[in-house]
Formats: sequence, structure tokens, C-alpha cells
Amino acid sequence: MSAEKEAALNTAVPTPSIPEESTTTTTPPASTRPPANDRLSIRFNWRLPLTTILASCAGFGLGLTHGGQIAGLRFRAENAHRLPTSQVGWYLYHKSKNYHIMLGGIKEGFKMGGRLSFWTAIFFVFEEAVDRFRGAVVRNLVGFKERRREERQKRLLGNDVYETPAEQALGLEHLHNERGVWVQRDFMSTVVAALGTAGGFSAWNRFPVQTAARTATMGLKFGLAFGIMQDVLSVARGRRVGYVEFVRRQFFGAREQLEKKVLASLV
Repeated sequence: MSAEKEAALNTAVPTPSIPEESTTTTTPPASTRPPANDRLSIRFNWRLPLTTILASCAGFGLGLTHGGQIAGLRFRAENAHRLPTSQVGWYLYHKSKNYHIMLGGIKEGFKMGGRLSFWTAIFFVFEEAVDRFRGAVVRNLVGFKERRREERQKRLLGNDVYETPAEQALGLEHLHNERGVWVQRDFMSTVVAALGTAGGFSAWNRFPVQTAARTATMGLKFGLAFGIMQDVLSVARGRRVGYVEFVRRQFFGAREQLEKKVLASLV
């Protein structure tokens, strides 16, 4: 009996095998979401403070340079009648002059930075408001056509209706942002915002008619250049611009429909 117990103890007890974990990693599916319909690929709540900070820094630098030069000339004019006659006097003269230049430059820098950031913020807010206003107008215009199309679908298909949104049915999915607000982003909104900002700047400073016209011309040129630059960047990054899509549908839409008909006939 003892020999049987020893033989049973000596036999190897099989250990359960642990299944090996799979090392294959599943890659997430590629996102099919269209590119964000935002200017410069930056959301408005980030674009506004970023451009305002950049404008304030640029204004501070310009004001620092201009204010320092004006303060130096003013100090020289105020002390032209009492120029020093000794070496120590000239040392104190230049020391005081540098102090006035630094103080005048810093003051003018803060003033110029504040003014430039203020008008820059007004421009970008105005631009976003015009984008949303134009998007709302387009949405109201296409809403009636979309309702007519949905009613026609209901009559033809009965209860089993596939209702596509207006922007997908009419090729206008590029007219809404990440929050579902319809917008119309192109250079025309930028031109309107630039002209409005130039008019407000002229009215604030009470410019005469000639100066106001010259300011409006500068605003028109800036808005046109900046708006076209944004549209070029938008097209380069794969976003859809309103007038570009209109031209594409007018000149290339018939060709695309013909190609679809030919492919359908071959199938």
C-alpha cells in the first residue's frame, strides 16, 4: 500500500495551460468626419483670443519703437535752451534722455497694443457674425425646398422614408460648423468685416471724408487679400468653399452626372 502511495506522489501533476493573450492590436477605424469648417483650421473661441494676443504684442512693439522716438525728440526740444557744458552734465543729460525714451516707449506700447487688439477683436467678431448671418440666410432659403422634397418622398415611399438632411441632399454639408450652426465662410464675409471695421475706426477718430475714404480703401484691400488667402488654405486642406463649389457644380456637374449614367449603364 505504501508503494502505491509513493508511486502516486511521484507522478507529475499536469498543470493547466494558460492561454496566450493575443498580441494583435485592433486599429480604430479611420474617421469619416469632414474637416472642421473653421477659418485657419482654428475654432472661433480659440482664434479670437489668439489673434487678440498676437495683435497686442505687435502693437506693443510698434508703440515701443514709435513712442521712444517721440519721447527722445520731445526731451531734446524741451532742453535745447539749456544744454550742458561739462562732461558730467552731458552724462546726466543722456541718462535722463534714455530714461524718458524708455518710459515714453513703454507707455505708447501699452496704448498701441490695447488699441490694436481692440480693433482686431472687433474685426474677427464682425467676420464671424457675417458668416453666421449668411449661413442663416442660406438655411432659410433652402429650407422650403427641403420641406418640399421630404413631402414628395413621403408620398412616394409611404411610411418607410429615408429623410436626408438638407445640407446632404443639396450638397451643402460644408455650411455648418461643429455645433450645427450654419455658416458661410469665404472672402466676401472678410471684405464686409474689413469695411465695417474701417468705417467704425474712421467714425471713432472723426476722420474727414478723404481720410475715411482712404481708410476704407485700405480695409477693402486687406479684407480681399486676407479672405482669398483663407479660402486658398481652406481648399488646400480639403474644406469646401461656397463659391468654389458653385463653380464646380455649374461647370463640372453635368460631366459628373454623365459619368455616373455611363457607369450605371455598364453595370
